[in-house]
Amino acid sequence: MDRELFGREALLDGLAPRLIGLPPRGFQKVPFEHRDDLPAVVLTGGRGMGKTAVLKRLHTAYRRRTPIALIDCERAEFTERTAHSLSWSPVTEALAELGEQLAPPVHGAGAVEFPRLAAGLLAVASLGWRPHDDENILAEGLRLGLLVEPGSRWRNQTRTWLTKVVAKFAAMASGVGPGLDIVVETTVESLLDDLFNRGQRTSADWYGTYPGAGGKAKRGLTLLALHFRRGSEHRVRAERHLVGALRADLDAAYQGMGRLRRVGRPVVLLDNAQAPLGRHLVEPVLRDRADGRRDHVVLIAALRGHDHPALRHSVRRTLPEVRHELGWRRGREIASGATAVELTPLDPEHVRQIFDRRDPRQLTQPQLARAVHRLTGGRPLAVDLLAQAAGQDEHPERFTPASLLAAPVTLREDSEGQEVAAELLARLVPASRLDWLTVLAPAHDVPSAEALAASRLPGEEGRTGLAAVRDVRTLLADEHWPSAPGHFVGDPLLRTLLLHRLRHGDRDSTRWRAVHQTLRDHYGTNHPPHRLHHELALGATEGAVTYLRETFPRADARVWLDELRFIASAPHFDAPDVRRPVALGRTDAPAPTPPPGADAVLHLRIRRLLFAVWQLTDPLALPDDEVTEKMGYELGLLSELHSSGNEVLWQASRSWPQAVREWRLPAGTQTTSTQTTGGGE
Repeated sequence: MDRELFGREALLDGLAPRLIGLPPRGFQKVPFEHRDDLPAVVLTGGRGMGKTAVLKRLHTAYRRRTPIALIDCERAEFTERTAHSLSWSPVTEALAELGEQLAPPVHGAGAVEFPRLAAGLLAVASLGWRPHDDENILAEGLRLGLLVEPGSRWRNQTRTWLTKVVAKFAAMASGVGPGLDIVVETTVESLLDDLFNRGQRTSADWYGTYPGAGGKAKRGLTLLALHFRRGSEHRVRAERHLVGALRADLDAAYQGMGRLRRVGRPVVLLDNAQAPLGRHLVEPVLRDRADGRRDHVVLIAALRGHDHPALRHSVRRTLPEVRHELGWRRGREIASGATAVELTPLDPEHVRQIFDRRDPRQLTQPQLARAVHRLTGGRPLAVDLLAQAAGQDEHPERFTPASLLAAPVTLREDSEGQEVAAELLARLVPASRLDWLTVLAPAHDVPSAEALAASRLPGEEGRTGLAAVRDVRTLLADEHWPSAPGHFVGDPLLRTLLLHRLRHGDRDSTRWRAVHQTLRDHYGTNHPPHRLHHELALGATEGAVTYLRETFPRADARVWLDELRFIASAPHFDAPDVRRPVALGRTDAPAPTPPPGADAVLHLRIRRLLFAVWQLTDPLALPDDEVTEKMGYELGLLSELHSSGNEVLWQASRSWPQAVREWRLPAGTQTTSTQTTGGGE
């Protein structure tokens, strides 16, 4: 059962019904926004933004009510088959499956027949048929033949026809077998003369428009198959015509009585359309429509990322903008026939609704949903998995964002629960690069990533560990993960998940310590804030306190605050968490003795401030009003001790607590605003 979707109403209840002419529930007609010229809608966004979930929801809502098909362009079945490259391509396989999914009867109307598509696919398939290859010919021919007309009667007719074709091939196989052109011509002639009835032959006359056919369907089908065999731009032309055949058959189903019986337009849904197959299916539609060959097929594709070259001239909208009107008009460019709709992140209210639905007992801590929004940036996949884990636990009141990442989540009744963080990484990152990403996640830039790779990543197949940095950078760019200053892995959620894996990947945290020690040594004495950032991640806090105390009197206050924020942005996974008692100056909190000769009062004050900022800016911690007040209090006292930075520190004593209460990071932080505002892909 598909999960309930929040924050996607603009598409599910607005744009899609206006394109399809049918609401997601019921059969009352919805006025078309675009009657004669339809845009292709391309949903854009990064991994985990809910593109697949939206397509599945559309498929569920309209299945058995209007012809609809959904395919994943990255599915293994659509990868190239070298052995059948002359007679098969991902496009022909996808078109066959689309036809199979679109064919079944729907409410008030019969099955959709695909004589044009079947004729073209059979002509191409015959390129791989050989004499005495009876089993393959019967299996492939029967599958494609059933696109013409479903039912047992047509199945028997097709089987009889294929038997005759096999017999003809056998008779031709004397000495050197027949050439491919003879095989194709024989198949096409027999198809049109022996199998198709008059109406189906009339439909196949559509191939008379194929370049060079001269109005003759048999010649057009034969040329299409031979062009497909030649490959390169010839195959592109043939595949474009096959895509057109699918659309022509769908339009024909809405002629005559079909116009009266069918309420909603046919719908084709393409997931992962950034794959080559997606481009090969969408581009012919855009080109034909730009050339005036219009149709009434609703094409909705999901594309990972935002800036694909094919969308350079498309109309761009965000999800909220399409609730009432798409506002699309065709331009001069071919790509203007598409509208790119960016799936925006969930807002805090959506996250709260998801948690309320997953946790009907309302046992989770009141601020957990808002903290999850901060952690995930509103990425629907992460929000839903975290909410499921909370709802499945017997004691969800115990959860913080940190403990929720480590909680098990059960997605199927027949499988055991998997850690939420591991499940998320499995869906967001290719398994082949997960270890590399995990090691490189704490890096701040390319040089620090290369330092990690040189010492922590062994070479593979004669390549140095440094090659991993280039490969990971390429992966992050190709997968459209955002970049951020000061972070090698720019996306806050992905970086947090990887750091969680690094910390908990082995029982004694050996790899965690080794990675941060490498970075600590890499920065050394030349970059104290970076070195102390990694010391803090290792649990060594006094070096940071001493540095901040010693630089406080003479440093520019703004620079000092920036360094405080950066050092305190170190990841924290230790249990128990002592940051709160230290920040509040509790007598039971561990407090090393200040160095001899140091101002003990200033030393402890800066220590309390460091621990307060460390906790309050941690995306894995829940907010704490008492610690927030303490942070402002300590900053206010420090403002009285800095001769030139009094105003800066006093302003920080007011603005920093306010930022924390508003779920923002204090101004000037090294972390991107994506994490704090719910932005991002």
